[in-house]
Amino acid sequence: MAPSTHTVTNQPPPLVGYDVFTADRALAEAVERHLPPDVFAEARDDLADFGRYAGSAQAAEWGALANENSPRLRTYDRYGNRIDEVAFHFAWHRLVGRAVGAGLTDAWGRPGGHVRRAAAFVVTTQVEAGHGCPVSMTHAAVPVLRTDPELAAEWEPLLTSRVYEEELRPPLEKSGVLLGMGMTEKQGGSDVRTNTTEARALSGADGDGYVLTGHKWFCSAPMSDGFLVLAQAPGGLTCFLVPRVLPDGTRNAFAIQRLKDKLGNRSNASAEVEFDGTTWARRVGDEGRGIRTIIGMVAATRLDCVLGSAALMRQAVAQAVHHTAYRRAFGGVLIDKPLMRNVLADLALESEAATVLGMRLAAAYDADSEAERAFARIAVPVAKYWVTKRCTPLVVEALECLGGNGYVEESGMPRLLRESPLNSIWEGSGNVQALDVLRVLRQEPMALNAFLTEVGRARGADHRLDRAIKGMLTELSDLDGIEGRARRLVERMALVLQGALLVRWAPAEVADAFCASRLGGDWGAAFGTLPSTLDLAAVVERARAEV
Repeated sequence: MAPSTHTVTNQPPPLVGYDVFTADRALAEAVERHLPPDVFAEARDDLADFGRYAGSAQAAEWGALANENSPRLRTYDRYGNRIDEVAFHFAWHRLVGRAVGAGLTDAWGRPGGHVRRAAAFVVTTQVEAGHGCPVSMTHAAVPVLRTDPELAAEWEPLLTSRVYEEELRPPLEKSGVLLGMGMTEKQGGSDVRTNTTEARALSGADGDGYVLTGHKWFCSAPMSDGFLVLAQAPGGLTCFLVPRVLPDGTRNAFAIQRLKDKLGNRSNASAEVEFDGTTWARRVGDEGRGIRTIIGMVAATRLDCVLGSAALMRQAVAQAVHHTAYRRAFGGVLIDKPLMRNVLADLALESEAATVLGMRLAAAYDADSEAERAFARIAVPVAKYWVTKRCTPLVVEALECLGGNGYVEESGMPRLLRESPLNSIWEGSGNVQALDVLRVLRQEPMALNAFLTEVGRARGADHRLDRAIKGMLTELSDLDGIEGRARRLVERMALVLQGALLVRWAPAEVADAFCASRLGGDWGAAFGTLPSTLDLAAVVERARAEV
């Protein structure tokens, strides 16, 4: 190619060499807001170090390589022995190792641990989303195992370790372990009460454990050291811990039949597994109380779905703002064009609202008071429903900001797009979340009171928010026949909660724009339809990632 015909101009530089944490003003401000000053000082430095790693060219390369080289199932070794292992590219192990080393499985009981971890989860997900799955489940398994003090004493130090060891060995011989989960089956999906996997107690004694017979249609992160699964025991649906390697070093019966060929999340393995009647397991919690036992894990992983979607949104917005800040068209820089500025500001509002809400929920976990636990029980499914639903349309619009460049794999935007629907499906789809909110509304008055108290802290600050609160209360006053309206109600609750948080904590231009559009009705059906009277330039500048 002749140099004179291949001169590259008007292309933005790669968005690398920056601090992913510090450049995200909404995230950094949330961490400072929710942590005591002494804890924040240490957390800020740790998160900034992690943010510089996440914004490095090396991390970007690992993320790309992990997705280009999907995990492979190795059913047998070279001699014909059944091993049921999953082989990952080295980049995957680097990503998981950095996440574990940064404390993403070590939040429980640490001062401000959940806020710090939530911020780090948002940061690492922007590098690559798939490796967050085993990290999330390992973190979320801690409250489940605490229902059995003996199990917790053995496993919790390994779950919360900052050491990642990829080899399969007896868990108690390792310095750190990962846990996966197997709940759903072919015939039931989210309706786990229809599970058919059976658990039989050995010798009639709990101390001898159980053996399982059955299957799991989705087993997340099948390379993990152990799995929390649900199975039908004589006393009903029960939670069990299934180790991959038994204490004597032999492999547990854990047959991986195939890996799922998924739309996105390509770096991470999801599998179908079979338990053959000799699969050994330890009971966690009482027989017949499996759902109640494992619900703590589900609540924590649902919060990670919110945080993961917030991270994808943030990365999409950062890429769109970065591209348009360098790209020139029609006589000027794209970011200065009024219509593009409107689109970018609208995307930035959605992203900041998701981040602020996710971090508020993480703070509720740290507070661990009765009122905050009640607030989380209703606010987590509300947020999980809405934030994960908003992720895909935002990523699509952000991709369009890059034009044809955004539709090309090398931009990274297609990977974000393929990833964007996942958190809406994982841990219960939208309908499941909406129905869960209805259940809480009917059965736990304290949760609704906690939600209304949180929203009420912003009353009187914005007339559009006040009107939206009034409309929400009208919806809540009549729960008869509400199931068909559940999505509408939960959407309204989410928007009111986001608006209340932004009015209290976000810059005036951000809160004003959110209330005018999302609550005041001055908004179209697509991004980029904000009122032109708003300070959109300030909103866009706030969202820019400094290089």
